[in-house]
Amino acid sequence: MDSTSIRVGVISDTHDLLRESAIEALQGVDHILHVGDVCSPGILEELRGIAPLTTVCGNMDRFMDLPQEEAIELAGCWILMIHNLEHLDIEPSGRFQVVLHGHTHKPDVREKKDVLYFNPGSAGPRRGRLPVSLGYLDISEGKAQAQWIEIEA
Repeated sequence: MDSTSIRVGVISDTHDLLRESAIEALQGVDHILHVGDVCSPGILEELRGIAPLTTVCGNMDRFMDLPQEEAIELAGCWILMIHNLEHLDIEPSGRFQVVLHGHTHKPDVREKKDVLYFNPGSAGPRRGRLPVSLGYLDISEGKAQAQWIEIEA
């Protein structure tokens, strides 16, 4: 198991809007995971300029060539990425330590059957009273801790 400690930026539902506050919040991360509804390939290029990037397809990314889900190992931690958690068709317990998802625009961190489920919320256009947010996964020795932060809208 890798004993490296890393910080991963987690962003979702940008919907064609990459705010300056999101770019600032992602400075210094070791990797960025975008959990779908990118809508513009230019956003992916900007994010790649900050850190290595892994992305999955959201329901609004119909014309982008992105995987529906992605499994990635970072610092000894296995992460499953999927845009809409309702489309998850496997039991992640025993295979993954983290499941990242988006779609609802509502930030959420919870644990179920030893799996951390993390939705960073939406970093794109504000939806109702929901916060504009993104998140971090701090991974050390294969264990992840998640937190979401509100960014300037």
